[in-house]
Formats: sequence, structure tokens, C-alpha cells
Amino acid sequence: MNSKLAAYGGIDHMQQLVERHAPLVKRIAYHLLARLPASVQADDLIQAGMIGLIEAAKNFDGSKGASFETFAGIRIRGAMLDEIRRGDWTPRSVHRNARLIAETIAELEAQLGRDVRDHEVAEKLAISLDEYHHMLSDVSSGRIIGIEDLGISEDVLVTADDVDTDQLYQEQANEAFNTALTKHISSLPEREALVLSLYYNDELNLKEIGAVLDVSESRISQIHSQALVRLKARMQAWL
Repeated sequence: MNSKLAAYGGIDHMQQLVERHAPLVKRIAYHLLARLPASVQADDLIQAGMIGLIEAAKNFDGSKGASFETFAGIRIRGAMLDEIRRGDWTPRSVHRNARLIAETIAELEAQLGRDVRDHEVAEKLAISLDEYHHMLSDVSSGRIIGIEDLGISEDVLVTADDVDTDQLYQEQANEAFNTALTKHISSLPEREALVLSLYYNDELNLKEIGAVLDVSESRISQIHSQALVRLKARMQAWL
């Protein structure tokens, strides 16, 4: 039997953990589903998430100080993202446009020394503002776009007893990365920073954020996409 599982209470306790936290799987699935194409089914995410939950129950070690819900949330989300990434449905043009927008934002902000505006990016790309917003919508709906895409480790619940020198170095690098990321998020235009905060910290979906800010869900999707593309542009030295 897994030593962690044995120490934490055995098979019966594992089953209790899974049953008790099954609603967490659905909550995370529907949160992700809000920014995925219609072709992605909730049942597929839930199935992957349940596998992540079972793995979390098998491997959780309560002596490390983290709550099971925190540990399981990381494993569940990671399992769902792995499933999504295995079936990348995104046209190459969407990936190309995402890179192009990030490069354009980085170039303009280096030239101007300030936050670049939507119309300035569109002008640099030689397209209309509507076309630019359409590109942002494609980038948002065509693939997973999230903080995790910036390279943050999804599993940070380790201690010095569990890692070797290379892993300790990676932890230090991740800490420095996260510090830089936090700094760049705080430097975003106010509305973009607010959308990210409502989405990732308060776990509101795009429709709910639209209601808070009194704009359409599609506009929130564009703001969300541009905020993350801008972050990627500013974090290029780390990526």
C-alpha cells in the first residue's frame, strides 16, 4: 500500500476523501469550461478531474501542512489541463496570431514606454480595431489561456525533504518567476488587472465579470486575452 495513503488512513479514508471532494471537480471543470470552445464537453473535464482527485487522495500527506482541498485542487486542475493539451484543436493561425500580438505589444511598449492601447496594436498590425478584437476572441476561445500558460508550476506543495538540489534550484527559480509575474500583473492597465483578479482570485466566470463591469461577455473575453498576451510580452525574458 502507498506509504502516504497508509499513514493517512487507508483505502476507506481515501474513498471518503474522493466522495467528499467530488463537487470540487465539477466546480473546477465548469470554471475552465467558461473559456473553452463549445466542442469541449464538461463530462470529459470531469472524468479527467476525477482521475486527478483519486491520484490526490492516494498521494496526499497531511503532515506537510497543506489542506487536502488545496492539494487536490492542484491535481484536479492539472489533470484537466493535461487532457485539454493532449487534444489541441487550435488552428495554427490562432497560435501564430497570439505570438504576433504578443510581439507587437512588446515592441510598441518598448517604443512608447507605457501601456499600449487596443487601437495602437491594431494600427501596427495594419488591421481594423474590429479585426483586432476578433483576433483576440479567436485566441481566447480557440485554446486554453491562463496564468498557468505563463509557466507557473502547478505543483508547489513540496518541502526540502522531498527534493534534491536541482529541484531546490527550480523552486527558487519559480519563486523569482512568481515575484516578477506579480509585479507585472500589478503594472497592467487597471481594467485588465481587475479582470484577472476577478477571474483567478474570485473565480468569477466571464459572464459574471461582464455583469460586474457592465460590459458584454465577449468584451471581457477580449480584455482577458489581451491582459494575458500583454503579460506574456512583458515576461519574455522569463519564458
